[in-house]
Amino acid sequence: MIKGFKSFLLQGELIVIAVGLVVALAFSTLIQAFCGNIITPLVNSFEGSNSQGLGWSVNGQFIDVGAFISAIIYFVIFLTVVYFMLVVPYRAYMAKRGVTVFAPPSAPAPTKSCPQCLSSDLPADALKCLHCASVVSASS
Repeated sequence: MIKGFKSFLLQGELIVIAVGLVVALAFSTLIQAFCGNIITPLVNSFEGSNSQGLGWSVNGQFIDVGAFISAIIYFVIFLTVVYFMLVVPYRAYMAKRGVTVFAPPSAPAPTKSCPQCLSSDLPADALKCLHCASVVSASS
């Protein structure tokens, strides 16, 4: 059992994913500091004289819209960094190994209809219907 766990931990893909996670967490801290110290004060400066920032008070509770806008900007920046720093290189690495990962969806395969049972989900090169077993011409 210990040998199996050790071989699982030492798989190449798991190591790549673990390193990617550590890098993503480091970038997360960096981007959070950028948004918290630069973006949020800039967004809150549009409010003007209110020292609490961009937002309003409801029953004594302040709804901080500036912090929410900063969180949205943080999310977009973080996903962009993760995509270009982790997903793109990992896709290239796996392509060198002959494996396709994170591929965009391909166009659906062409289909044709069965003239007997009228099912329309037959592959274009099928010679028999999958549902009624009737012979289907190649040009249907």
